[in-house]
Order: sequence, then C-alpha cells, then structure tokens
Amino acid sequence: MLRLTPRAVDGLDVGAIRRQLVGEVIGAHVYIFADVASTNAALRSLAEAGAQEGTVVLAEEQRAGRGRLETTWFSPPGVNLYISVLLRPAIRTAAVPIFSFIVSLALTEAIWALGIPAGVKWPNDVVINGRKAAGARLDVGIVGERVAYVVAGVGVNVNILRSELEAGLGAAAMDATSLREALGRPIDRNALAASFLNLLEKWLGLYATEGQEMILDAWRARDVLTGHRVAVDDRRAPVTGCVTGVNAHGFLLVDDDAGTRHTVVSGAVRRMADER
Repeated sequence: MLRLTPRAVDGLDVGAIRRQLVGEVIGAHVYIFADVASTNAALRSLAEAGAQEGTVVLAEEQRAGRGRLETTWFSPPGVNLYISVLLRPAIRTAAVPIFSFIVSLALTEAIWALGIPAGVKWPNDVVINGRKAAGARLDVGIVGERVAYVVAGVGVNVNILRSELEAGLGAAAMDATSLREALGRPIDRNALAASFLNLLEKWLGLYATEGQEMILDAWRARDVLTGHRVAVDDRRAPVTGCVTGVNAHGFLLVDDDAGTRHTVVSGAVRRMADER
C-alpha cells in the first residue's frame, strides 16, 4: 500500500454531508465505510437487499476500485472521494448510458464551483488542463428487459499530492492530476461530496423534465475531444481520426483520414497531438 505524506486530512462525516444536502431523494441514506473493495460493490449489495433510491455509499479507501473497462482506480486512503449513488430509473437497458453523462455533468459543475475549469472526456472522465482528475462507472442490475437499478460511482482525486500520484501511478501520473494540485489548497471533501450529490439530483431532474438531448447538449458544451485527433484502442475496430462529437445515443463519432465516419460504442480513447 502507498504510504501518504503525513498531514492532517478531513475525515468523511455523515452529518457534515447531510447538513449540506438540499435534495429530496439523493442522500436520504448515507453510509460511510473505512474501506471497501469498492463503493459500487458495496452499494450493489445494498441494492440487491432492497435499498431505496438515493442511497449513498462513501469510503475512505477502496481496495479494488475499478474504472471503465475494468481498469484499476488508484484509491489511497483519506485524501480522495470515492462515492456511489443508487438510482432506480424506470428505463430500458438501452437508455442506461445517458446516466454516465448526467454524472459527469454533476461532477464537473461541482468542480467548477470550486473555481477549477473542468471538462469532460468521452465517455465518463473529468479532466483539468488535459489531465484526468475523476472518472465514473455505472453498474446496472437487470431483471428481464427492465433496469432494476443503476449504481453510479465516481472516484475523484481531491487532496492527493503530485508526489503521491507519481509514487502510486508511476509514468501514468503524467496524465493525472488532483483538485488540490489545480487549486493550490486542500479541498473540504464533505462539502464536495454534498455539492456533487445536490447537483446530481438537479441534473437527474433536468433529464426527467427535458429529456436526453438536453443532457447531451450540456455535455457537448464541456467536451474536450471534439475537433481533436484521437486513437480509439478497440480490439474489434481500432480507429484513428478526428472527433466530430457524440450522436443522439451518446456514442462517439470519429472521422478517419479517408473521411469515413465511425461510431464508437466502447474502447479506450486517447487524444493525440493535433496537427498544425
């Protein structure tokens, strides 16, 4: 386990978070664990046991945090934010991906509120000056063709130091950052958690009243890939080209050098140096 630089850290606190919540659904029940395999896994267990919509799980540390495509999420104790929220939307499975965009919008808005300009990188990364600061993961429970629940989890590099990122991630730390590094001071994790939860309820409400296209338009306004060259590392159909945006389903659109448009449903996307 990575040993962090000794310093005062704020402990996650249910009362401190709930006092700042303003929504009616998200945060009705809040659980904080010292350590879990992952907050998504812990909340999936609660969901299967009948936990109500809006239940939230946080942890000081994750032993086996996972990002999209089963990548490991670096989850040291006491400095970052690992949080999962239980949703029970009345949707079919095909509609699930929009929740990744909703989560990203709530998270970027919470980070902007700190004074840090953050953007979104398809499909669920939050970046600051081109470096990843946060990511989201959806886990879905399905019964027949019906979605029983969606567990929306996020991991945010909050107060971890540059030296700790380098020690924990090695060369990959070049592409990572933290909110503390961007802002130049420590962040109150309880306040950030409450802000994210409040904004998640806001964006869920907008989705319910205004629909998917409104969510995608808001996401497009924060997108950092459109107009830039990328390499899509998809074993089935790797492609290199220029991103033209996302379609009505939230899939990435990439035009290759021959002018052929590709619709990217999955795969890791890496931004390349733009040609001048």
